[in-house]
Amino acid sequence: MTVLDRSELQASPLSDLHLIADQIGLEGFRRLRKADLIDAILGDKEEDSGDANQESEPPSPARRSRGTRSRRSAAKPSAEAKSVSEEQESRPGPDRAPRARRGRAEHEKPGEPERSAEGVVEVLGNGSAFLRVEPPEPSEGDVYISAAQVRRCELVSGDRVSGPVRTPRRSERYSSLVRIDTINGQPADIVAEGTRYDDLPVSYPSERLAFDSEEPMLKAIEWLTPLGRGSRAVIVGGARAGKTETLRRVLGALAGREGLEVTLVLAGVRPEEVGEWQRGPLAPVATLTFAASPDAQGQAVETAIETAKRIASRGGDAVVLIDGLDALHPHSARKALAAARNLSDAGSLTVIATAAQPYGGESTVIALDAVRAGSGLLPALDLVASGTLKPELLVGEDGAQEIMRARAQAAG
Repeated sequence: MTVLDRSELQASPLSDLHLIADQIGLEGFRRLRKADLIDAILGDKEEDSGDANQESEPPSPARRSRGTRSRRSAAKPSAEAKSVSEEQESRPGPDRAPRARRGRAEHEKPGEPERSAEGVVEVLGNGSAFLRVEPPEPSEGDVYISAAQVRRCELVSGDRVSGPVRTPRRSERYSSLVRIDTINGQPADIVAEGTRYDDLPVSYPSERLAFDSEEPMLKAIEWLTPLGRGSRAVIVGGARAGKTETLRRVLGALAGREGLEVTLVLAGVRPEEVGEWQRGPLAPVATLTFAASPDAQGQAVETAIETAKRIASRGGDAVVLIDGLDALHPHSARKALAAARNLSDAGSLTVIATAAQPYGGESTVIALDAVRAGSGLLPALDLVASGTLKPELLVGEDGAQEIMRARAQAAG
């Protein structure tokens, strides 16, 4: 049985095809065009009946601790994801009660041994996942979860799930989850069929995001344009006003913070900026330069936002940083901003993005002064153009009065 079919290979980027070719020992693959490379991979696979599916232990991905949740960068599918068999990837793996009985009949053979497993989900770049039974480290007891089950149950990295497991079949490397019984201690059908994110009750942000930094710009933002869990914040300014640098400093203050799931998306950035971001404290989940189309930029942002929505609806606190909104269609930019909210009975989703101008609907606008920034005068904050909606909920009445006095003095 071949591990990958032609349609799956055609849908994969060239970098993933190079990874597969390298794994199966295909010589000279980097000189081949994509169509010829796919033919070569399929020809090699037909001669070698699934050796790529017999590789040893799964690789250990880079990890970043974030309290009870931990998500890895999903920019590229891992070798682990590519080495599972086509049968494992396409198998639906029912997770809800009415489908569970069908799933058991479809996927179990008479007398096939079954066990139960519980662990923490790690979603891979291709949409499938693994159940880490000894998180966060990979182990031989880890269990494969199909992409269909990940989508149906809206799983995110860090979810704790349980369910019955079947042993690997002849062409498979890993045990597979037959169905998902529980998600974070609750029945899977209740979690998966819960209230839609957009229908959950919302409150104004009331818990301030503290930067705990003496850096002048961060200190000014924290007290003069405060951010809260659930804020819609845009860092605005003209060219060379320091928008990207300000966002980078905000990321440095929030990355690795206990109880926050922080995600970075680069949309429409300069190629030279990519390396600077990648050397920072958090790798971006998507990186698109200004050469990419607005549709591609919008899709990358939407993917990150949808994952953050699921985290927030299940009680977590997610922060998505976007550099920058101007690369998207205006509707896509406003949609990304509108997703941020403080859920009254669940968690929160905070969006902090850069843009040339406010889009409307922001709860916080951080306006930068290009003249001050160019002169090296920090903080380069334009207080008159900046502001936070209902700052008293974040810094108290006295703090709100201090903000008003500072704005009045700046207005002169």
